[in-house]
Amino acid sequence: MKIEQDILDGLQKRLARIEGQVRAVRTMIEDGRECRDIITQVSAASTALDQVGFRLLSAGLQQCLQDPKQAKRDGFDLEEVEKLFLKLA
Repeated sequence: MKIEQDILDGLQKRLARIEGQVRAVRTMIEDGRECRDIITQVSAASTALDQVGFRLLSAGLQQCLQDPKQAKRDGFDLEEVEKLFLKLA
């Protein structure tokens, strides 16, 4: 499946922010920060990572619906989209 470059660029930016969040969580743990603060940051990073997955899936679904025959040849038919969605759910 070919994903548009602007979508990939946005995902790269989001992943860079997630990396920063994860580093911050590690520092918070090393510094002995309050549990609730750490959990809040872990939750934010987890949600952001889920959004990356759903954005990728959304792009794939759009492509699949625009050209179902090509999507099937690429191994990305609606059944595969459903399986991927359930992995993220």
